[in-house]
Amino acid sequence: MISTMAINKDDSRTFLTEEHLLFKQSIREFLAKEAVPFYDQWEKEGGIPCSFWKKIGDHGFLCPWLDVEFGGKAADFGYSVVLGEELEMVGPKLGGISIHSDVVAPYIASFGTIDQKQRYLPKFITGEMISAFALTEPGMGSDLADIHTTAIKKDGHYIVNGAKTFVTNGFKADFMIVACKTDLNSVPSQDGISLLLIDKDTPGFSRGRKLGNAGQGSSDTAELFFDDASVPVGNLLGEEGKGLSYITQKLQQERLMCAIGTLMATKDMLHLTMNFIKERKAFDKKISKLKNAQFTIAEIATDIHLGRTFVDGLICKHMNGENILTEVSMAKYWVTEMSKRISDKCMQLHDGYGNIGDDKIARRHRGMPLTTFFTGTDETVKLLIAKNIGF
Repeated sequence: MISTMAINKDDSRTFLTEEHLLFKQSIREFLAKEAVPFYDQWEKEGGIPCSFWKKIGDHGFLCPWLDVEFGGKAADFGYSVVLGEELEMVGPKLGGISIHSDVVAPYIASFGTIDQKQRYLPKFITGEMISAFALTEPGMGSDLADIHTTAIKKDGHYIVNGAKTFVTNGFKADFMIVACKTDLNSVPSQDGISLLLIDKDTPGFSRGRKLGNAGQGSSDTAELFFDDASVPVGNLLGEEGKGLSYITQKLQQERLMCAIGTLMATKDMLHLTMNFIKERKAFDKKISKLKNAQFTIAEIATDIHLGRTFVDGLICKHMNGENILTEVSMAKYWVTEMSKRISDKCMQLHDGYGNIGDDKIARRHRGMPLTTFFTGTDETVKLLIAKNIGF
C-alpha cells in the first residue's frame, strides 16, 4: 500500500519544486484509489484494463511535457520522474505507462510531421490510445543493425514482413513504432533502418501470444507479426535510413527512466524487508535486533543512497539538455546489477516467507533480473561505455 500522507520536500533532490511535489501528491492519491486496490486482480487477469489508461489520462498525468497545442502542459522532465517513480511504487506492471508517456511519445514529438503529431499525441495524453515500441526480434542479439523485419516500398505503401517480440504494451497497443529495414543493400547495414508508425487495424498485422515474463504478469508484453502488412508511406517517422540515429538520440532518456524505475523498485524492497523483520523473530529475538540483519540493512540503504545520488545528478544534467549518454549507461548498468544483489539480500532476510508466490516481495524478486535487459543487455551497455571513454 502506498501512503497518501503529505509529501515533504527532500532538499537533496534539487530538481523537485513545490509544483512537482503537488503533482506527486496528486498521482499518489490517484493510484491509492484507482490502482492499488485492483493491482492483485490485474495480476491474475494478466493485464491492466484500458479503463485505467483512460482514468489516468483524464487526470492529466500522461505526457505532461507535451506542448500545449497537443493538450500537454509543456512541463519539464521532473514531472516524468515523479510519474515513473510513483507508478513503480505500486508495482512494475504499471511500467508500460511510463514507456507510453516518456519513451514512445518523445519519438513522435521530435521526429513526427505535424499531421502525425496531431493524429496521435492528443490521444496519447487522454489515454484513448495505447502505444508501444517494437524493436526486438526473435533470435535477435544485441546488435541493433541485425534487424530482419523488412519494409519494401510499393505503390505508395511499405509492405512489411517480419516479427517482433518482448513488446511492452504490445497486446493492447492501438499503435506502435516499428523498426524495419527499408534498404536491404545499405552499407553499413544500420543505415537502412527506418521507423514506421503502424496502427492496430493495418491489413497484414497480427498479435501472437501474450508473454508472461516472471514478475511482469500484467505488463502486457506480446509478440507481433507482419505478413505483407500494408503501411502508407506517410507513416514513415522522420527520414528513411535514420532509424538507428533516432533510437540513439532517445536512448539517454530511455536508460535514465530505466535507472529511475529500478531504484524505486529496490527502495520498495528495502521498505518491505524492514517492515517484515521488525515483526519476525529468530532465536527469541526480533530479526531487526540481530546484528547481521542490521549490517545487511545498512549495506542496502547505503547502496540505494549512492545510486540515487548518482541518478539524481544525471536527472539534473538531462533536464539541462546535456549529452550524458555514457554516464546514463553507467547508471543503468550499475543500478540494475545492484538491484539484483539487493533483491537477493532482501530475500535472505525474509527466509522462506519471501518465496510465497503472490507476495509482493516475491514478485519483486522474480522481476528484478529483467531490468538488466531493458534498453540493452549489460554487454551492450558496457561496450558503449568502453567505446565512449576511448577504449
